[in-house]
Amino acid sequence: MSRLLPAAAGQRIDLVVIGASAGGVQALLDLLSDLPASFGLSVVVLLHLPEGRHSRLAEIFGSRCCLPVREAADKEGIAPATLYFAPPGYHLSIEADHSFSLSCEAPVHFSRPSIDVLMASAADAYGAHLAGIVLTGANTDGAAGLAKIKRHGGLTVVQNPAQAQATAMPQAAIDLCAPDLILNLKDIRSVLLEMGAMNA
Repeated sequence: MSRLLPAAAGQRIDLVVIGASAGGVQALLDLLSDLPASFGLSVVVLLHLPEGRHSRLAEIFGSRCCLPVREAADKEGIAPATLYFAPPGYHLSIEADHSFSLSCEAPVHFSRPSIDVLMASAADAYGAHLAGIVLTGANTDGAAGLAKIKRHGGLTVVQNPAQAQATAMPQAAIDLCAPDLILNLKDIRSVLLEMGAMNA
């Protein structure tokens, strides 16, 4: 194991939320492809997509992962060891009972779904048992959500902007949140595998 996790992350992580925008498909492929069937965590991914465009992310990643992969659905409970993708055109929130909620409220940072909305709701629902990851992107979505995860005692991780295809989003998260870890994708994957092994 990489042992990249800080000592404070000894608490159990039950959910990982990941936000990405410009350049995010390739970053997510590098991060999530071939996650082992023994991976013990649920992961919710939000990638900015144009509204009205059908998402093939669940299909694309379903052929590259050993975990069940599907698009998050309204009122659906979060299953263990499952990879979810936010559907386009709706804000995705996580309720206190660990189910999904979709809404058509106004865009945040010109985005619907918004990473901030997802991360803030997940922080309320999971507290210190949540990890948030902000990847490449060309806006500031995700910075406030990641900061809320940190305030609630969760683990915060940001892709090194020097390695990101679009630097604005990870840099905004770093500036606002002072995350626990700033890593390249290879090391973020190691952290994911480490957390997954703790829950296997």
